[in-house]
Amino acid sequence: LYAHVANKDEMVAAALDRVTAEMEIPSAIDPQRWKEQLTALLQSARAAFSRHGDIARASLGVVPTGENTLVVSNAMLGILLAGGVSDRVASLSVDLLSLFLTATAFEESLESPVSDSAADFHSELHAFFAALPETRFPFLVALATPLTSGSRDERVEFGLEMLLRGIESTIETEKPVIRNI
Repeated sequence: LYAHVANKDEMVAAALDRVTAEMEIPSAIDPQRWKEQLTALLQSARAAFSRHGDIARASLGVVPTGENTLVVSNAMLGILLAGGVSDRVASLSVDLLSLFLTATAFEESLESPVSDSAADFHSELHAFFAALPETRFPFLVALATPLTSGSRDERVEFGLEMLLRGIESTIETEKPVIRNI
C-alpha cells in the first residue's frame, strides 16, 4: 500500500490534492466580477468534495500544500487582490473561506444520500425547538421555523454571501491593483 507514499497521512494528502485538481479556476481574473468568480470557484470546490465522500475531512486541521491545492489558493488570492482586497484581508480570507467550504463539505458528507433525510432532520429539529420551555429559551422557540428552514444550497449560498460581503466591506474606494504574479 505504501510503495509510493511514506504513510497514511501522505496518501490522504495526495488524494486530497487529486480531488483539488477537479476544481474550476477562472481562466482570467476579472476585477469587476471578483465576487462571482470567487463564488464559482468555491462552489466548484464544494462540488468536487461532494463527489468524493468525506475527503474534505482531510483538509481540516492541516494546511494542504499539494501542487493543485496551491494553484487553487493562488487563484483565490489573485481574485481577492484583483477585487481590491488588501494583502492582509486576502490572506486571512483564503483561510476563512477554505475552512467554511471544507467544514460544509465535510458536514454534507455525513448526511444520508436519501433525499428525505434532510427534511426529516429539519422537521425533528423544528419540533424539538418548538417544544422547548419558552420561558427558558424564548428565542429558540420563537425562531424554530426560520432556524430549521432553507435547503442545504440556500444555507451555503447565504454563508458565502455573508462572508463575501464582510470581505467586500474592507475594500477601500481606490481602484484595484492587478498584479502579474
